[in-house]
Amino acid sequence: MATPHITADVGEIAPLVLMPGDPRRAERIAKDILDDPKLVSEVRGIGAWTGTYNGTPMSVMASGMGIPSVCIYATELYRFYGVKRIIRVGTCGAMSPNVRVRDVIVATAAHTNSSLPHLFVPDASLSLAPSFSLLHGAGHAAKAVKDVPVHFGPIYSSDHFYLVKPATTEGLIKLGTLGVEMEATGLYATAMAEGGEALAILTASDHLFDPSQDMTAAERETSYQAMVEIAANTLVF
Repeated sequence: MATPHITADVGEIAPLVLMPGDPRRAERIAKDILDDPKLVSEVRGIGAWTGTYNGTPMSVMASGMGIPSVCIYATELYRFYGVKRIIRVGTCGAMSPNVRVRDVIVATAAHTNSSLPHLFVPDASLSLAPSFSLLHGAGHAAKAVKDVPVHFGPIYSSDHFYLVKPATTEGLIKLGTLGVEMEATGLYATAMAEGGEALAILTASDHLFDPSQDMTAAERETSYQAMVEIAANTLVF
């Protein structure tokens, strides 16, 4: 069975999925960490690869950019392909002074300016959070990473890349927000709606207040080893 956005047959996508935003990063991750990765879907250039990680079936599939895109793919994976766990592995902009570029952030909550939470429950502001079991597993997996700082805390999912206002940023930082990105809210909300598990683990690729730290586009595509190691080991925890 195929969906409008995924052409894999049922069974060709594993119950455990790593989900970067960038299709090229998805391909690189799949070939780096999976044994015998097989391309099982490539609709609109959004690739999905399935193989094994230390003997456990695992898939890597891109989500594209933004909350609407990740909601499409996550919904179809949970609802039609029997996926149980999805971990977003992507980049974010650091906003906390305690986070430096190349540090890893495990998102314990996803604040947002998106209207998505109100689509699920009108007149209510949902608290969008990951599953406890994945968050617990990430805590254990992070202990094995010695050369990259790992931070646990809330992040902010913005609906507009260029409209993160200074007043908003200031308020978020005061509340302990670590970074800003564009997908975690969609993944967390979809997991809640579909009865799946989700977590976002991010690499800080730039800093809102110190551009001298920023990664190049090429570095963003390749500087993910610690993040992916934590995420893969969390999926199988």
